[in-house]
Amino acid sequence: MTDHASIARELFMQGYNCAQAVACAFGDVTGLDIDAAARMSSSFGGGLGRLREVCGTVSGAALVLGIAKGCSDPKDYDAKKSHYALVQEFARRFREENGAIVCRELLKGVDVTQGSEPEARTPEFYKKRPCLNLAVSAARILEEMLKE
Repeated sequence: MTDHASIARELFMQGYNCAQAVACAFGDVTGLDIDAAARMSSSFGGGLGRLREVCGTVSGAALVLGIAKGCSDPKDYDAKKSHYALVQEFARRFREENGAIVCRELLKGVDVTQGSEPEARTPEFYKKRPCLNLAVSAARILEEMLKE
């Protein structure tokens, strides 16, 4: 299997948002090309459009889990139950490793201003935000879970 954490790191450093970095890193799993994965996950950056809600890396991972192990039959209760448990397990592991799954909680001590204006990716951005490390963490946890 690919080293998805390294790919997520590189994608984030290229300017993809947190959700995109994770979702795009798993193209080999989802079958999505980078353009489709980036578009599909673009709304989830900054905790859902910079609203600072659920961390974009968690949302990106959930998108991958949905494609890789999701259910499509609306009447298959057991499949839904199993999938929700899988997503909850991802969230548990991420929270255990990072302390939270909510963007504004993960960014404590950082200006968490909402709004549509993304912050420039400067060296100061990377120094003050944990987002790069969160993308790497999410991709690593997701890769581990997909191997299980």
